[in-house]
Amino acid sequence: MIVQAAIPDFLMRQAAEVAERENTTVDSIISIALSSQVTAWQVRDTVQQRAARGSFSDLEEILAAAPDVPPPVGDEK
Repeated sequence: MIVQAAIPDFLMRQAAEVAERENTTVDSIISIALSSQVTAWQVRDTVQQRAARGSFSDLEEILAAAPDVPPPVGDEK
């Protein structure tokens, strides 16, 4: 599938500079950037969906089951 998109000139110049520096094509740079952003949106949506299923009472129950001990050496901070 071929899709056309209007990309602002300044972004196209930046993509071209990165493509030249990375010895690849502008198409590749745009695909990588788009893939990264789409993945970020999907992760956000997944987190929102999981958060909607949770409840504070569940959280309190989980925390109540955690042992009340000091952290292991090296994990204090």
